[in-house]
Amino acid sequence: MKKYINRLFALTALLIVGAACENDAELTYLKDVQFPSEIKIAPNTTFVLLEDNADNDAITISWDKVTFPIEAPVTYAVQFDVPSDITGSNAWLHATRIEVGQDVLTKTFSVRDFNKIATDLGLPAGKANKLIVRVEAQMDRKVFSKNVELSVTPYEKAIVFGEIYMPGDYQGWAVETASALTAIEKGVYQGYMTAEGTALAFKLNTARTWAEFYGAGATNEDLVRMDDDNLFLPSAGSYQIKVNLNTLKWSATAYAWGIVGTAQSGGWDNSTPMKYDHQTKTWKVTADLVPGALKFRLNNSWDINYGPADESKNVITKDNAGAYTISEAGTYEVTFTIDETDPNTNGYPATAICSIVKK
Repeated sequence: MKKYINRLFALTALLIVGAACENDAELTYLKDVQFPSEIKIAPNTTFVLLEDNADNDAITISWDKVTFPIEAPVTYAVQFDVPSDITGSNAWLHATRIEVGQDVLTKTFSVRDFNKIATDLGLPAGKANKLIVRVEAQMDRKVFSKNVELSVTPYEKAIVFGEIYMPGDYQGWAVETASALTAIEKGVYQGYMTAEGTALAFKLNTARTWAEFYGAGATNEDLVRMDDDNLFLPSAGSYQIKVNLNTLKWSATAYAWGIVGTAQSGGWDNSTPMKYDHQTKTWKVTADLVPGALKFRLNNSWDINYGPADESKNVITKDNAGAYTISEAGTYEVTFTIDETDPNTNGYPATAICSIVKK
């Protein structure tokens, strides 16, 4: 009898557990999630890229919303890879991935950006190559669209030389000592500037003379050859200046290197910004420091930062976790020098140079 009672008890327990499972919330991770349709490519799937069109749109990728069992934002990304890397145990391991954002259903790449993606993946210039693209959707897991094959003929970026110059209020309009903007593409120039107070007006000269210059057109962002109207920076601060003489447009983007760490007033949360010295092409700051740690980062963010592998040296390394130790409180002059001619295309260099001198 005892044997049958035990069996009955076990059966009852199983029934109770089964009933409890039926009352539980649905196990959503078992549900299948897929892209509802194939991704769309515009204007077509064959691309011949030309450097002269670098600022134009090259490709627009769009897709329909992916529905997950959980109601929450979906993060989308676009992935590119070559055909030989999309199968096997290491499939898509070396893909170029560009995050698009939450609940964003389209992404457009310029000719410049699309060419960089293709060449970074090893596609040779001047000939048609196959490139595979897919879209990733992520919430509680990642799901992927079907692959789409593209034909891409990238170009080899021309080696360009030359400068234009930026005389203005900040240095008394002396073109001989004006800040130089370096050519990064044919007709495209880039440089850096710190403006103080109301000294915001400037022009752009093709040589260190006034024989040819550009002023403002219909708007402050338009360039007109030999126009007397001045161009203006948005406000006091440091900027990355980009000038495109192909399209006769220019832009100023807030941009500043800074010192960060417990040795400066902002701790690890807020950097002390540095100013750009256009004559020495060096970022500088004079600051009161206290005993603590110090390193360098861009735009008050940890996306791009430099620290020393060896505190006894003034060479600092990108993404290095190290920091300089400030052992004595006082006023210091800190400098930071980096080759940032074309970081948008070439990335930031592996090393930079700094100095920390107590005054």
